[in-house]
Formats: sequence, structure tokens, C-alpha cells
Amino acid sequence: MNPNNTWVFLRGLARESRHWGSFLAAFQQALPDSNVITLDLPGNGQLYQQRSPLSIQDMVTHCRAELILRDIKPPYQVLAMSLGGMVSVAWAQAYPQEIATQVLINTSMRPFSPFYQRLRPQNYLRLLKLLLSRATPETWERTILEITSNRSIANVLPDWLALRQSHPVASANLLRQLMAAARFSASPQAPTAPTLVLASLQDRLVAVACSQTLAQRWACPFRLHPSAGHDLTLDDGPWVALQVSHWRNRLLNTQHPENDTL
Repeated sequence: MNPNNTWVFLRGLARESRHWGSFLAAFQQALPDSNVITLDLPGNGQLYQQRSPLSIQDMVTHCRAELILRDIKPPYQVLAMSLGGMVSVAWAQAYPQEIATQVLINTSMRPFSPFYQRLRPQNYLRLLKLLLSRATPETWERTILEITSNRSIANVLPDWLALRQSHPVASANLLRQLMAAARFSASPQAPTAPTLVLASLQDRLVAVACSQTLAQRWACPFRLHPSAGHDLTLDDGPWVALQVSHWRNRLLNTQHPENDTL
């Protein structure tokens, strides 16, 4: 295993590592020398029986401890979506020596974006109904897919429903994760790790302005998908993998100009 090619994948709110689905294969095909490690945040996936932390910083602590437990040493490259992007940013800013690069997908955070962009108002009532009602697992997953994906959900829903039934996320943990996200504020100063920001123009959960503003403030590369929803790796995983591959190649050629054949 080449430690310089270790990628840590972090999903978003109330999602787990198995939600990466076919994107893992697409990423491995685009970056064949990568070693991908998928982590679940406490309260999600294999850790669904644990209590979710109330702070993003505590989520960083968990990730670092889990990698140490697995004897996977830094530096890491991180690919993170939404809430996972906050974890990656907090990690890169607190422990810059541990994060070599990071890819942030449809993420949002203070102080760069107001709350009504970080969670678009048209979702407030729909999500509140889910939290306050005794919605069935199918209603939960159908609603989440309708909000986060712009593709047909017919082929995805049975798989996601099975994930929810095997590792259900408690409503209390969902609320704790929402609180952690709402309370988190990144340093205005850009992390030292090279950063790529990817976003979806048709994201119905988080305003695309959040990613645009972040990329502008940190003067980092920004790529925009014209039709995908919030779950960009679900809607067009090969596009994400291709953007990361091209960006990584440009970084390597910048660091080692003798390898640039263009």
C-alpha cells in the first residue's frame, strides 16, 4: 500500500459508507493506484448504535482514532460530501500535516454562507414532517432521494431502504448531526491542503452558491455539474471520478514538471 495514495471517503448527514454504491468502482477505475478507505461517522452505518457527536471537531477526533486503530497512517487525501466536507475542512485546518489534498462535494459552512443557503427553505417543512411524524422507512428514504437526487429513484430506493432497515439512523442522532453542522464555523483562512470544490447546479438541498463562495474565498478550483442533484456521486459518479483524476494529474505535474507531457 502506498500511503501517498490513501483516500478517505466521508459521507453526509445520516448517510453511511455503503451509500457510495457504484461510485467506489468508478473512482477506482479513474484512479487505479488509489487505496480507498470509507469511514462511517458515529450514529451512521456500522456505528448506528453510537451517539452522534454534537461537534464537527469531535467527528474529526473519531476519524483520526479510527484510522490509527486500522494502522493507516497520514497523510490522507479526503473526498467528502456535504456534512463530511465540514469534517474534512475542520481536519485540514486543525491538523494540516495529516491532509494532503481534499475534494469537497456540495458542502456548505459558516462563515461563508447563510443558513438559508446551507439548507434551502423549500425543504424545511418536508424535513420537519419526517422528524415529527412516524414515517415509514420507505417514506423516509423516498423523501430523501427525491430531495437529493435528480435521477430516477426506482432502481435506488430498494437498496437504500435495505441499508436503512439494517442500520437505522435514530432521529436523535439525525438531530445531533444537524446541530453539529449548524454550529460549525470554519476558519476564513484557506487550509494549506490543495482543495477541489465540486458542486451541482441543480442541487435542491443546498444552494450551489455555498460551494461557489467557498471556492472564491479560498481561490481553489471549482467544477460545476449542470444537472445532478445534491448526491452528486449517485447522480453522476463517473463525472466526479474524472474531475478528481484530472485535478490530481495537474497537481502532480505541477509538483513534478518533468512528468508533464502536455
